[in-house]
Amino acid sequence: MSPSAAWSSLSGRRLFVVLLVLLAAAGTPVGDAGAAVAPGASGAAATPDRARYDVTLRSDADGGHWTGHQRVSFRNASDRPLREVYLRLWGNGEDGCGTSDAPSPVVVSRVRGGTPDRPTVDCTALRIALPEPLGRGERASVAFDVSLTVPGRNARFGREGDFRFLGNALPVLAVHDAKGWHLDPYVALGESFYALASDFRVRLDHPSALEVPATGRTRTSPGAAGRTVTLSTANRVRDFAWAAGPFRTATDTTPGGVRVRSYWAPDTPAAGVRLNRKDAVAALDRFGREFGRYPYGEIDLVMTAGFGGGMEYPGLVLLGTTEEGGATVHEIAHQWWYGIVGNDQYASPWLDESFAQYANARFYGWDTRDCWSDVYWPDDSTALTGSMAYWSQHRGEYHLVYTAGPCALSDLERTLGAGTMARLLRQYAQDHWYGVSTTAGFKRAAQSLTDQDLGPFWETHRIR
Repeated sequence: MSPSAAWSSLSGRRLFVVLLVLLAAAGTPVGDAGAAVAPGASGAAATPDRARYDVTLRSDADGGHWTGHQRVSFRNASDRPLREVYLRLWGNGEDGCGTSDAPSPVVVSRVRGGTPDRPTVDCTALRIALPEPLGRGERASVAFDVSLTVPGRNARFGREGDFRFLGNALPVLAVHDAKGWHLDPYVALGESFYALASDFRVRLDHPSALEVPATGRTRTSPGAAGRTVTLSTANRVRDFAWAAGPFRTATDTTPGGVRVRSYWAPDTPAAGVRLNRKDAVAALDRFGREFGRYPYGEIDLVMTAGFGGGMEYPGLVLLGTTEEGGATVHEIAHQWWYGIVGNDQYASPWLDESFAQYANARFYGWDTRDCWSDVYWPDDSTALTGSMAYWSQHRGEYHLVYTAGPCALSDLERTLGAGTMARLLRQYAQDHWYGVSTTAGFKRAAQSLTDQDLGPFWETHRIR
């Protein structure tokens, strides 16, 4: 996510912007940030994996309410029996469990294939007990009805005028690993998300007057009278998002063959739309050369004048757009840093935000030699590698993952040399393609490329 971007480019000059007020104002207070994981089997392998989501949804007249069915099949990758799974209902994060008059935005009902408990973690986690333990390598599935009501706020799961955004709306499987079940609370300030690469097959039935950009490769077909069905297939992605509204549209193709489909609200500044389209085409091919070819074939840019900053999803980004464009390049970089090279965003937000912003800085050719002049560490205990539990309690400091993070990676480039840094990032991306990155893993990879002891570097740069 890029809340209006911590670094931005304007008229060829670098502007180093620290967004304390906007970041601190984002979202509602966070719940119990200390309850990171639930107890469970201690198998080290992340599970359940190799999930496939089959989803059929139908919208109302304006795309603000969707109902239908979802089925998810999965494998137990652990050497311990899997006795339960958890669904993360992230769309409830800002509203919690709702009330009898205003229920939660995401409601799961009629569960088949397991026995559900009552939702917990402010109604963002739903435990489903499996009918019998699932052994290593075995597959099972759960199915359920789902109702999605887009909240009345301009947010990643929200609305702006006639336009609806459905980011983090679909229930997805939680991850269990050596630390147990990851059931972290939702944070509006940044991201709490941690998911394994999965396959999605999604059928969206909607009024023909609505354009519906979505994750994956999409095609449309006629539905009932006055309606259209958008079918989307997305393989090896960590989430699925879509939008709906009377967008204007255009399509570009990068020289490397990636299709860029642009959708924008009519009041979005035309110059900003053009710049976003241009930057997206350039960034996709450049990052493909630097980190590995973009594997999904197409990406959708969803642009409005009022959306705050940007938000990334596999194959789809939401962008607030001014005459100077938006956070396009940063969000495109997220297609690699979290999308392809995953991480636990609650535990280690720097692994995606700092890396995406470092890529952003390289794209624009910013001079980072003096970037530390814009960084202020509040005290000796603050670490770049802090979790969202820390940043949620120190909201005014969260900008450091966007500012100190790319500074640190730029310093690492100067320490290793530009060529070695380039090899490090490309090889690290390839080694973790569709996998999960950790701070310890990245430090080991960097150390393997130099005889210099990087211990003092990590300590100086608060990478702990």
